[in-house]
Formats: sequence, structure tokens, C-alpha cells
Amino acid sequence: MTKKQLAIGTLIEAYGLHAAAWLTEEAEPGAPNDIAYFKNIAQICEKGKFDFYFIADTPACRTTDIETWARSPMYMNQLEPITLLTALADATSKIGLAATASTTFYEPYNLARLYASLDHISNGRAGWNIVTSANDFAARNFGADRLPPHNKRYAKAREFYQVVTALWDTWEDDAFVYDKESGLNFDPAKMHVLDHEGEFFKVNGALNIARPPQGYPVIVEAGASETGKEFAAETAEAVFGVATDIEEAVAFYKDLKGRMPKFGRNPDHLKVLAGATIVVGDNAEEAKARFDHWQSLIHPDVGLLRIKQDIETDLSDLPLDEPVPVDRIPAESNHHRAYFEEIAGMIRKGLTLRQICQQYTRSKVTIFGSPEEIADMMQEWLEREACDGFMITFPVIPSTLSDFVEKVVPVLQARGIFREDYTGSTLREHLGLPRPENRYTAARAKAAADEKAVANG
Repeated sequence: MTKKQLAIGTLIEAYGLHAAAWLTEEAEPGAPNDIAYFKNIAQICEKGKFDFYFIADTPACRTTDIETWARSPMYMNQLEPITLLTALADATSKIGLAATASTTFYEPYNLARLYASLDHISNGRAGWNIVTSANDFAARNFGADRLPPHNKRYAKAREFYQVVTALWDTWEDDAFVYDKESGLNFDPAKMHVLDHEGEFFKVNGALNIARPPQGYPVIVEAGASETGKEFAAETAEAVFGVATDIEEAVAFYKDLKGRMPKFGRNPDHLKVLAGATIVVGDNAEEAKARFDHWQSLIHPDVGLLRIKQDIETDLSDLPLDEPVPVDRIPAESNHHRAYFEEIAGMIRKGLTLRQICQQYTRSKVTIFGSPEEIADMMQEWLEREACDGFMITFPVIPSTLSDFVEKVVPVLQARGIFREDYTGSTLREHLGLPRPENRYTAARAKAAADEKAVANG
């Protein structure tokens, strides 16, 4: 019997996901703008046979607390992700290439065209992480003081998704015939104009690029709220899990996949990827010591600002070495629900503000250990149906990424739970996802089948 296989994606930032990664000895000045640097990172990921390379993004630069952000420059110097992935497509041949793009600040036509182009350029390796955005810095770049309410952002995201996927179906798969003898470049009957008018968007037109090789680029999401989980169950093909332990992960996995049948979807057509930060060492103690050293590099102001950003209130007036009063937790979150709940949980446990600053990593699970210990944990989560794989963040790049590829991946392969080589060429094939049929082709086939059934009595 073939063992269930892990899916592995990784979220890449220039120096790694740790708040002080840029301060480490291996950090190269100028790396955030160096395409050769990113090509090397992507090639390391492809050597490790990862399913996909992922870039998180926000269309904004921090414009307040500049002195503090100067010590931990999150999103302060970052290449536009679709442009970067297009360059990486030429430096790789198999690994999937996915990035965040916001339904709050893009227009559906522009985004549909960008991701269709990336899918063509990469020969079917594109993925779109649908986000509604989660900071007011972005809102202020687009004429608003703050983000719209959470539920309204998701309502807009749903309509945005509907428009984008309809645009990707503008052309049937065999529409472009390139028939020189007849003089037809494409079959006019297989081109379809979208006429959409909804609450948020009015689009009457057609996408000026052939249907993407994957039909649709793979749809990725990370919503942890009730609204987010409903949207994911309806539309997502890969979801980033946010559980803090295996029991919570099992519950999330069951909950999310259990919602899918009411949308007419097969639960196997969605991959739940548990978020995890991984540090490899000779043993857990050595790996943890490496991480603790990086933690010691975080300036106290940075820790307080990161907490403020994600709990959505300023706690800097409180003593660092006393528990944070529970009544300082805001009544609700309008930004990242998962991050908000992580900090709120620490407050409810009675941690001091200093402890929260030191322990909060914006990653739900941090794994320290030998290659065998890390593989044990990953295998247990897979077999317990806590996830279908992992979305890994590496705190310091390239060292922790290379350690995982060189030391952990061979253990997973030896156990038969991770590929030894790619067997397909598209991201859908890597993840075992079906290719969506063009809606117009499907409708015509159904009409023909119904007509035949009637004729046969």
C-alpha cells in the first residue's frame, strides 16, 4: 500500500522569517533586491523537491514607528512578488511558484492577467494566495484611512474570485487553432465574453491571454476566522493551517474538510498545510540554543511593536515583567485573526509582556530537533490527519533551509512519505489536484449529454 505523501511549501523572505534574521552573520547586505540571490534560494528549494516556493506580500510600506521598523524591516524593501516569481520561473523547472495578491486592492482583470501570464511563463506552476489584506498601511495607499470591516472584505473577495475564475475561462482550452490554411488564429465560438455586474465589480470583457496551462492557478488561502474557513471550504485548494498543537490541528483539519461537501467539493481536493518554523540541530537542545541566540538579537522596541501590530492595541505603557491584564485584549480583530488569537492566548495564560515579546514568532508551531526528531513530528501529524503537509518558515536563510533540505528531506524520503523526485510538471500535479474544466466546455458537454438522454427516451 502506498503511503500518504507529504506536501511541502515554504514561505521565503530575503533573510528568513525571524525578526532579527538580517542581523545574523550570514545575512548578505542587498539581498532583498538581488535576483541572483533569490534564484539560488529557489534552486535549493527545488533540490529539496518542495511543492512550492511562496512569497507573502502587502502593497504598503510602514510609515509610522520608523525608528523601530528600521531595526526589523518587515516589508520595507521587497520586490513585487509576481515580478520576482516570473524571474524565478526561468531559474527553475519544477517547483511551484505562489504569491499573495490582495482582493481589497487589486482589480480582478489585472490580477487574472498577471497570474495567467505567470502560469504560462512557468509552464503551469503558478499559485494565487487570496488575501483580503490585514494592515491599514495598505489602506492608506489606496484612498482609505483603514481597512473595510472583516466580513465586507470577504464578501468582496468572494465576488473577486468569481470574476477572476470566469476571466480565466474566457478561452476554451483548444480555442487557439493557429490554422493558416483557413486563416483562423482562434475559433470564435470558443471565446466567451464575461458580462458581470455585482456589488463590488462591473466587468464586461474578455481576458486577452489563452487559458492558463493549469486551467486556474492553484488557489491558496489562510483564513482562520469562521468567515475565512467558509470561504476556504468553498474555493481554496491549499490552506495554511494555524494550529498550535496536534490536537488543535486535527480539529481544524476535520472542521475545514467537513465544510466542503455542502459546496459540492471533494475534501481530497484541498490540502491543509500546517504552519511550522523548523530549526535542525544535532538534537533539540542545540537547535533551540541557535534560535534563542536569534531571539536575543531582537530589540525590545521591535518586540513591542510586533505585538502592537497583531493584537491591534498598544501595550507599551505596561511593565515588561508583569502579566498583561486580560482586559487589555481588544474585543475583536480586524486584521490577522490567527495572530491576534495567539497573542491573546498568551495573555490569558498570564505571561508577562517580556515573555510574550520573546516567545511570539508569528508561526503556530516551532520545531527544534535532529533530522529524525523533526521527521517523527511531521510523520505523526500526517498520519493523525492533522495536516496533508507543511508550510514551513525558515527563520534564517539560507542556513536553516539548507539544513532541512540536506538533512531532513532524505529521512522523509527514506520513510516513503515524501517524493524522491517530481513525477509531474505542474503545481496541480505536485499537490494531486484536478485541473478545472472550462465552464463553457463543461456546459456544452452537459447539454449534449442531456439531449442524447432525451433522444434515447
